[in-house]
Amino acid sequence: MENFLYSLNATLPIFLIMILGKVLIRLKIINEDFTKAADKYVFYVALPALVFKDLTENNIRDFFDARYVLYCFFVTLFIILLLWFLTEHFMKNEFEKGAFIQVSYRSSAAILGLAFIDNMYDSAGMAPLMIIGAVPLFNIFAVIILTLKGNQEEHPNIKQTICNIFKNPILLGILVALPFAFLDLHFPVFINKGISYLAATASPLALLSIGAGFEGKKAIKKIRPTLVASFIKLVLLCALFLPPAIYMGYRRQELIGILIMLGSPATVSCYIMAKNTGNDVVLTSSVIVLTTLLSSITLTGWIFLLKSLGVI
Repeated sequence: MENFLYSLNATLPIFLIMILGKVLIRLKIINEDFTKAADKYVFYVALPALVFKDLTENNIRDFFDARYVLYCFFVTLFIILLLWFLTEHFMKNEFEKGAFIQVSYRSSAAILGLAFIDNMYDSAGMAPLMIIGAVPLFNIFAVIILTLKGNQEEHPNIKQTICNIFKNPILLGILVALPFAFLDLHFPVFINKGISYLAATASPLALLSIGAGFEGKKAIKKIRPTLVASFIKLVLLCALFLPPAIYMGYRRQELIGILIMLGSPATVSCYIMAKNTGNDVVLTSSVIVLTTLLSSITLTGWIFLLKSLGVI
């Protein structure tokens, strides 16, 4: 019950902020211009600050474990490539493909993960290493897939795709953070507080934008891919890849880190990136909403199972 209440407390505010976004745009307190500006601000400023904050607040050097990082890296890589392959072969709607792949694999690792772990344990342990292993791949492949699948009338070339990867603000935030995290470097307190303030704006603004742009009638038309992507995101990936992690000896914080990597709801940055690359934002927002709603149940279920097995 304790884990369920925490899961509910972690996910229900997300859903409520989405509802607030719809209410505010109906009341004309915000408008489409506001959401466009918010999307750009979150993508270029707030999300990189959030990733930087999450990585640099934990002493990664003391907990660094190459084996754990590589496990997160190769599992993430395998999942993305497998989903891409299966989507190309079984999904008929070309416009939905990029959004479907992204929301099926891309988790709220940076936004939800460390907060969840801190709630359960006194320290994050090796869990921040999951961000190093998984989040760069989340973003690199999101850029590649969304660039190739979005704006299909333009046919982007390889050079353009590579440039987009290296210009991705979230990936740049990770690259800037790594020296600080490994060398235990710190900005003056006032700069760190400023970064924290910027990071704190990422989720609320993105969620307001998702809620404001959410269209229920259009979302219902995409209920089938929404349900399939949500099942993959919350259930299937955990069922496939948690057992190998347990077999390899991962326990406590590091196992919860892998659980968050695999089974947390689709991250709000999926919406921001889909919108900025001309992909299916209706499907993207639908999966974010549904996985956010259901994750309090599924994450609690996985934690209950892992506790029953005595591995966390």
